[in-house]
Amino acid sequence: MEKHKYYILYKPFEILSQFSDEGKKHGLGSILQVEKDVYPVGRLDSDSEGLLLITNDKSLNHRILNPKYNHERTYFVQVEGAATNEQVNKLNSPMILNLKGKKHWAQGQQARMIDEPTLPERTPPIRYRKNVPTTWLEIKLKEGKNRQVRRMTATVGLPTLRLVRWSIEGLTIERMESGEIKSIELEQVLSGIFGLKG
Repeated sequence: MEKHKYYILYKPFEILSQFSDEGKKHGLGSILQVEKDVYPVGRLDSDSEGLLLITNDKSLNHRILNPKYNHERTYFVQVEGAATNEQVNKLNSPMILNLKGKKHWAQGQQARMIDEPTLPERTPPIRYRKNVPTTWLEIKLKEGKNRQVRRMTATVGLPTLRLVRWSIEGLTIERMESGEIKSIELEQVLSGIFGLKG
């Protein structure tokens, strides 16, 4: 019987959420040495960082990605500009996003301003501009459309500079370094994401 394997990866900036390289962009295979039969659950854009679950458990893949389960994903987002309460209120309100030429009604998101979180340095770092302030936001979503967070912040006039997926439900990258991978047990996945005992 096939042994299921589960890993949490802190995906670095500019790495694709696939094992193969594509054009000039490097895939996970350039930074990881894991079994050949595992693959990422869902994806993060190459310009986003953070939590990526890697497994060979196809049933878990379905349960995590199926929209009916509504798993909450938490993102730490550094945006350009000094965010206002009005802009944060707009992020918390239903909004229409243009996704590949189609209108998508985004709703149920939660956003708030936060102090700068403790995260590993990004390589390369965000370009510092002395006269342009930045703001850190925590944004929670129960859906994950293509580049949704970036589209949301741009819609309210706050372009995203850095985007880190911090957690899926209770599963987090807390105290992990960029590029670090941890082997975990199914029980940790079930309790962290589904609140279940193994």
